[in-house]
Amino acid sequence: MNPTLTDFQKFHRERAERIPISEIDPAQPELFQRNVVLPYFERLRREDPVHYTSEHEFGPYWSITKHSDLMAVSADHGTFSSEGGISIVNQGPIEGALPMFIAMDPPEHTVRRRTVMPAFTGPSVHSLESLIRNRAASILDSLPVGEEFDWVDRVASELTAMTIATLFNIPQEDRRMLTRWADVVTSPVGPEHLVGTLEEKISIFKEFNDYFTLLWNRRVNEPPSDDLISMLAHGEATRGMGQREFFGTIMLLMVAGTDTTRSSIAASLLGLNLYHGEYARLRADTSLIPAMAEEAFRWQSPVAHTRRTALADTEIRGRKIRKGEKVILWHVSANNDEEVYTNPREFRIGRECLSIPIGFGHGIHRCVGSRLAEMQLRVLWEEILKRFPEISVTEEPVRMPSTFISGYRAMKVLIPSRL
Repeated sequence: MNPTLTDFQKFHRERAERIPISEIDPAQPELFQRNVVLPYFERLRREDPVHYTSEHEFGPYWSITKHSDLMAVSADHGTFSSEGGISIVNQGPIEGALPMFIAMDPPEHTVRRRTVMPAFTGPSVHSLESLIRNRAASILDSLPVGEEFDWVDRVASELTAMTIATLFNIPQEDRRMLTRWADVVTSPVGPEHLVGTLEEKISIFKEFNDYFTLLWNRRVNEPPSDDLISMLAHGEATRGMGQREFFGTIMLLMVAGTDTTRSSIAASLLGLNLYHGEYARLRADTSLIPAMAEEAFRWQSPVAHTRRTALADTEIRGRKIRKGEKVILWHVSANNDEEVYTNPREFRIGRECLSIPIGFGHGIHRCVGSRLAEMQLRVLWEEILKRFPEISVTEEPVRMPSTFISGYRAMKVLIPSRL
């Protein structure tokens, strides 16, 4: 593969420059699925970094597109609230504003997040490294040489499903149900999507809810242990949570533990294929693996956006934002801010930049499992480089039709040989 533009991408690059800026609406799933949204953000950062979209399926919203503005808004939870949802998508008849700590403000957010934090501290993540390394090695050793296969399914989904199943302490034979449920949570409803009808989605949510309700009922009557369900069942701030909050919290942890890491695993391979010089550097110097992983998180921005709601009238860059208005923090745009990153669309290992990539969020809502994601990506690539001189992406990946999770449904690859 090479980073040249397709005709479709050229069309949208030209369109992004010629349409009236007031008509730019980046929150369209097709723009993400077809990988053509970045030119629109480039223009917004340049001409209208705090941009108002007056008409949208889910109501009017403000777009925050610059790195510095996103960092400031993320840190100001006194003015910009997470209550009411973390995505531009309004809660539907299934979700119904399910309570989850990422959609709470302090102090409720703080005490609930603290309950599950022990599973994601440095010592806890370190204790999982040997297990994850053995699993990564087993997955890689099972891959075919000389024939195409789906990297997302065989590697990215498999490793992350194994890990989240361990964190929940559920049987490994059930691990791919977690991947399926996470995909359904973030999928729109329609004949071209994973779930064709609302009734189908409701049925799958019930299956998901019943499974974890059974686990809760078991763990609450067992001695406390170090898995996430037991932590919630016995935690001082969470043991009295209702059914809906438990379901919402499990949904959050499941999606965060599967979709984001899976996307970054796929993105790292795609980025190295598009920029072969960086792949060669990595093969020559494996000490660059942590820096490569950091660049993958920036380059991909696994969480494309998060949402805030203004608690009071305020102003950003001279634009007046009214109390109650929806504010969208575009991580995917901030991670491509030219004032912060030189040639941001290039996949470049070891960028000299003091700013923090914000693909996992920023401030009190930074992804609780970011350390675990970083470790999985690092360990996987340490094992890859022991085995394969190269892994080639053979065709354009199939991306998710989502403005929230920047992810991949499939990515065909070929391993020519082993070391």
